Amino acid sequence: MKPNHIQKPPKWATWLLHCLCADHLMEEMDGDLEELFYQRVKSVGVTKARFRYVIDVFSMLRPFAFKKKKNTYPQFTYTQPAMIRNNFKIAFRNLWKHKAFTFINVMGLTVGMSACFLIALYVHFELSYDGFNKKADRIYRLATDLKTTSETLNYSISSWAFGPNLKNEFEEVEAFTRISTRNYLVRKGDLKFKEEKTVFADSSLFNVFDFELIKGDPKTALKDQMSIVFTEKTAKKYFGDADPIGQTLLLGDEGIPATVTGVMKEAPANSQIKGDLFVSMSSYTQRFNKGVDTDWGNFGTTTYLLLNPGVKTEKLAAKFPPFLEKHAGQMMRENKMAITFVMEPLLDIYLHSKREAEESGSMNNVYIFSVVAIFILLIACINFINLTTARSAERAREVGVRKAVGAARSLLRRQFIIESVLLCTIAFVFSVVLSAISIPFFNDLSGKIISTGIADNPQFVACLFLAALLIGCLAGIYPAFVLSSFDPIVVLKGRFTMSAKGNLLRKGLVTVQFAVSIALIIATIVVYKQVNFMRSRDLGFSKDQMLVINGETDKKRNVFQESLLNISGVKSTAASTRVPGSKNNEAYSEIENARGEMQSGNLEVYSVDFNFLQQFDLKIIAGRAFSKAFGSDSSKALVINEAAARMLGYQSPQEAIGRKYKQWGRQGTIIGVVKDFHFKSLQENITPLTFRFLDFWNGDLVSVKIEGNHVRQTLASIEKEWKAQNPEKPFTYYFMDEYFDRQYRADERFERLFLDFAVLAIFISCLGLLGLASYSTMQRTKEIGVRKVMGASTGSIVGLLSKDFLKLVSLAFLIASPLAWFGMRKWLQNFAYQTDIEWWVFAVAAILSGTIAFATISFQSIKAAFMNPIKSLRSE
Repeated sequence: MKPNHIQKPPKWATWLLHCLCADHLMEEMDGDLEELFYQRVKSVGVTKARFRYVIDVFSMLRPFAFKKKKNTYPQFTYTQPAMIRNNFKIAFRNLWKHKAFTFINVMGLTVGMSACFLIALYVHFELSYDGFNKKADRIYRLATDLKTTSETLNYSISSWAFGPNLKNEFEEVEAFTRISTRNYLVRKGDLKFKEEKTVFADSSLFNVFDFELIKGDPKTALKDQMSIVFTEKTAKKYFGDADPIGQTLLLGDEGIPATVTGVMKEAPANSQIKGDLFVSMSSYTQRFNKGVDTDWGNFGTTTYLLLNPGVKTEKLAAKFPPFLEKHAGQMMRENKMAITFVMEPLLDIYLHSKREAEESGSMNNVYIFSVVAIFILLIACINFINLTTARSAERAREVGVRKAVGAARSLLRRQFIIESVLLCTIAFVFSVVLSAISIPFFNDLSGKIISTGIADNPQFVACLFLAALLIGCLAGIYPAFVLSSFDPIVVLKGRFTMSAKGNLLRKGLVTVQFAVSIALIIATIVVYKQVNFMRSRDLGFSKDQMLVINGETDKKRNVFQESLLNISGVKSTAASTRVPGSKNNEAYSEIENARGEMQSGNLEVYSVDFNFLQQFDLKIIAGRAFSKAFGSDSSKALVINEAAARMLGYQSPQEAIGRKYKQWGRQGTIIGVVKDFHFKSLQENITPLTFRFLDFWNGDLVSVKIEGNHVRQTLASIEKEWKAQNPEKPFTYYFMDEYFDRQYRADERFERLFLDFAVLAIFISCLGLLGLASYSTMQRTKEIGVRKVMGASTGSIVGLLSKDFLKLVSLAFLIASPLAWFGMRKWLQNFAYQTDIEWWVFAVAAILSGTIAFATISFQSIKAAFMNPIKSLRSE
C-alpha cells in the first residue's frame, strides 16, 4: 500500500474538478447547470452534501480569468471588484447556512452595542451639563467659605451684595447674575397655581447664560420691577395660544400685579438652572426684601460671574481679600468669622463640586457606567471570537480544499475578516433599531430626557458604525489567522484537531467573560443592599401617615389648624418652617460651650410650634420640649440636638441645659436636647441642629398626622376646609414619607440602571456559553453515542459535558470576588451611612452564577444525552 501522502485523490474528485474548470469556469453558474453537473457525478457515489461543499469552494474562483498554457493546469489572475463581491456572497452563504451560530453572534453583538450606545448617551449627557452655554468656559459660580471659631462652612451661595459690587469694582468681571429659586403663588382670574420653580434673576441672566427668548428683548425682559418671563409650556398654561406679552398676573400672597415681558424656550435637560417662571431680581431686592442688596452678611443667593476673555482666575482671586476687608471687614470681626471667595467653573459644578447645587451628579457613577459599557462590549467580542474559533474544525476541510486549489493565505484571511465585518454590520443595523426603540424607556429609567430619539445623536450613530467595523476587524483577525494557517493535507485527511493554544485561549476568554458577569452580580447585590438600607433604616422620627400642607406664612394658620382637629381621621397638627428632608436653612448663632465661652457658627434651624417635636416623635433625652406652661418659651427657649451638644464640647446632653444662646435677634437659654435623627439624606452625616419657637407671621408648613384608614376621605375633608378658609390659594400638599424618599431617587435610578445592564451582560455571556456548549456537544456526538451504548446514564453524560465549563465559572468567581469587593468598598465610601458587604453576598453570587451557567450548558447537554445513540454513531 502506498504511503498516505502520495495517494491519488478519488476519481470522482478529479472528474468533478475538471468538469467544473471546463470552459474557463463560466462566470455565471445558474441552478440548471449546477443540477446538470450533479446528475453527471451522482453515478460515481458523490453525495449532494459533498457536491455542494465543492461548489462553495469553487465559487470563489469565478472572478478569475484562465490563461491556458500547454501541458499545465490553469493559472489565475483575478479582478479585484469581482473578488470582493464574491467574498461577500460566500460570507452571506456561510452565515445563512449556520443560522444558529449567526443568530447567537448577531444577538450578542446587537445587545452589546445597544447597551454601549445607551450608556454612551448617558455618560455624554452627564459630562455635558451646562455645556450648551457658549461662554461656559468663562462662567464661574461665586462660592464662599465661612470660617467661624468652631468650624468652616463651605457654601455654594453668597451674600446678596457680592455680585453687584464685584461688577462695579473689577474690570475683569464682564457681567454677573444672581439666582434664587422659591415657591410663589401666581393667579390669573380663576387660575391659580403654586409655581414651585419660580426663579428670581438679574436682568443680565440672558447675557450670562444662553437661554433662548422666543418673545421679548433679552436685554430688558427682566430689567423692571415685577417683570416676569414665562417658559413656553408655562405660558400656555395661563394664556393658551394667546400672546402673553404685556399681560398682567398677580404674584404672591399679596397679589402684586406683574407684567409678562418675555417667553423663553424650556431650559435644556442638562442645565442646572431650570425654572417655569423667571421674575426680575429687582422685584425681590427692592420690593419683597428691600435693602437686602446692601446686607453683606445675608447669604441667600447663588451668584454667577462672567469673566472677560483671557482673565486669569488666580490673579482675580488675589484681589478678593482686600475687597472683603473694605466692605465686610467690620461685620466679620463683630461676628467672629472670616469669609473667603471660591470661584467654581460652571462646567465642574454638576459632577465635581462638593457644595450644594440645584442639581448634582456623581462622577463615580459616570466612571462605573463607562466601565460597564466597556465590559458589555468586551463580552460581546469574546463571544464572537470564541464561537468563530470553536467552528474552526467544521470549516477546516473548506480551508483545506481552497488551499489545495491555490488559494493564498491573504485571500482566506480577507474572506474570514469580511465575514466578521459583515456580521458586525448586521448587528449594527439591528442595534440602531433596538436603540431607537429603547431610548424612551431608557429616559424613564434614568429620570431624565437624555435623548428624544436616535436622530438627535447622529454623531453617536456614526461612532457606533465605526465601532462595529473596528470590532469586526479586530474580532475577526485571530480566527482569520488561525483558520488560514491549517495544513491542507492534514485537514483533508480528517486528522485535524484543535490546538492546545486555541483551547486555552477560549477557556481564558470564557473565564474573563464570566468573571465580569460575576463581578456585576456582586455589585448589583451590594447596590440593592445599600439602597434598601437607606430606605429601611430607622431615621429617628415618624414620617408615616404624615400630610404636609404648604401654607405659605398664612395668617389664618392657627384657625386652620384648630379646624382640622374636628375632622375625623386627623390625629394632630403642627406648624414649622422646615420638615425633615427640606433644604438647608442656617442661622448665625452664638451658643455657650463647655468652657463657658460664646461659640459662634452657622447652624441649621427649624422654627416650630408647641406640637412639632411630639408629632414627629422626636425623643427628648435631656431637659424638656416647648410647652405652653412656660410663657418665655415662645421668645427665649432653644432646643438643640445631640450633634450640636457634642460640637459645643459637652460630655453629656444634660450639661447643655440652661446654657445661653444668641440667634437671629433672640437670646435666651437651652431648655432641651433631642436625640439625633436623620433630617438629611443618609449620604450625609447628622449635623448640629437647633429648634426655636415659631414667630406668629412665620410657618410655611402645616403637618397633619392622619389615621391609616379612609385616607382619601380624610384628605378630601382637609381640602374642603382649606378652600373654605383660603379660597384664593391652591391646595398643595405632599406625604412626608414620599417627600423624604425623594432624596434617594437618584440612587434608586442608579440601582435600576445598574441591574438592567448587569442582566444584559449576563445574558450576552449566556449566549456565548450556549454557543460554545452547542459546538462542544456537536464535536463529541460520537463519544456520547458510544457512552450510551456502553450504559452511561443521562446524568453522567450531562455532568461530563458540563464539568469543564463549571470549572471555568468557578475560576471566574475566584478572580471576580476580590475585585468586586474592592470596587464596591470604594463606591460605598460616598455614603455617610453604609451597609456591610457580608459573606452571603458572595455566596449568593456564586450560587446564582453557577445556576445560570449550568442551566445554559445543560440545555444542550440534556438534548445530547437523550439523542438516539444509533444516530450519534452514524454522524460524521
